[in-house]
Amino acid sequence: MNSHPGNADASRKLREKAMSLSTSSLRDEIVTSAFTQSKALCADAVNVSDQRKLLHTEKLDKIFTSKIWGFPIMLLMLAVVIYLTIAGANVPSSMLATFFSWLEGYLTLGFNALNAPDWLHGVLVLGLYRGTSWVISVMLPPMAIFFPMFALLENYGYLPRVAFNMDRLFKKSGAHGKQSLTMAMGFGCNAAAIMSTRIIESPRERMLAILTNNFVPCNGRWPTLILMASIFMAAGFTGAAGTLVTAAVVVGMVVFGIIVTLAVSWILSKTALKGVPTHYTLELPPYRKPKFINTIVRATLDKSVFVLKRAIIIAAPAGVLTWVFANIMIGDTSVLMHVVNFLDPFAQQLGLDGFILMAFILGLPANEIVLPILLMGYLSTGAMIEVEDLGSLKQIFVDQGWTWVTALNMMLFSLLHFPCGTTLINIFKETKSKKWTFLAFAIPTGLAIGVTFVIAQLAKLFGWG
Repeated sequence: MNSHPGNADASRKLREKAMSLSTSSLRDEIVTSAFTQSKALCADAVNVSDQRKLLHTEKLDKIFTSKIWGFPIMLLMLAVVIYLTIAGANVPSSMLATFFSWLEGYLTLGFNALNAPDWLHGVLVLGLYRGTSWVISVMLPPMAIFFPMFALLENYGYLPRVAFNMDRLFKKSGAHGKQSLTMAMGFGCNAAAIMSTRIIESPRERMLAILTNNFVPCNGRWPTLILMASIFMAAGFTGAAGTLVTAAVVVGMVVFGIIVTLAVSWILSKTALKGVPTHYTLELPPYRKPKFINTIVRATLDKSVFVLKRAIIIAAPAGVLTWVFANIMIGDTSVLMHVVNFLDPFAQQLGLDGFILMAFILGLPANEIVLPILLMGYLSTGAMIEVEDLGSLKQIFVDQGWTWVTALNMMLFSLLHFPCGTTLINIFKETKSKKWTFLAFAIPTGLAIGVTFVIAQLAKLFGWG
């Protein structure tokens, strides 16, 4: 078989460059040469019926993977997704909240008609029902918008371009470019993202991805970030401007989480997980028109409903437990308040309070239940507020001494704190190591405490709040 006429020249030029290039540069030259030769062979042997589609893909890649425009477009895409998620979720969330409040009235009438004891009504309606209905009304609409939009970007072919852009940053931090893919999956569920790290062949780089995946917000933390941003950070704005400010703040939190991911990856790659990063060659697929209806239905059913089901299964017993703790008295104080009073001095140093720290601790099984537990704890009876009263949430927080610094530290602690129970279980299954599972818990928790402590002390020093 005769070799392609360009092969000999390309090989000779490659050998000449080999002595003067670094390993990384040499590898790039090899990949480029292989791609160039493959493209030439393909051009000789294959007839492309639609050259316009090929040129269209190449033109778009020059923009989406550009060193100048690549990252701004990524941030703009993320901002658009979050903006549409916030704006689109308001009406259905309000409708669901009104429906659940209406239904609760009939449930209460039913308990009264049966002469049921107050404690039974408290456990089943004020605890279980209100906690579960909060999770459904607050979480379902945003997830039903966010997941399909993410799936549409994936089907269109844009997410591989994100991985291509992020590869440069992960390589500089000592990690693998495929970590960008596992990080993207973490936006939906950190537990699933831990399993997706199997795509990284190097054990060292896979461990980096496992230990840092928690720093991007999962589905359970989106409601906390969005709610805090909307009622505190965007308090002075209304309408579309308020939604825009909320989206900008949430995007800022996401960017901060990515920066922390890269920083922790770099530190670990220089200390506990030393090593030379392996290279990542990614073949970018062509852009394609997504099947809108099919993608939306599948993303809603496969992801949104699954996440909601998991949240309800965990939120229901958590709501009951919180109500019980708030209504069992030891002396003149409930069990819940004993826990809060114990945690409060430490929490105050972080710009938080004992109720917030208690909510995060009880929310270990799932991040989705942190807000319901917090709001139940703030009420003297331990009952969840009626979900139709979302407009008064800020006043409830303000009455507890909250400022915008409290809201900011709540967001940061939610972003950085320990993984949920399901994620920790998956980490142990994937690593088979108690040591690495503990580090996966300790590293983000230490960072969450450190960052919020610094901000709280700066706030006191400069009189913020």
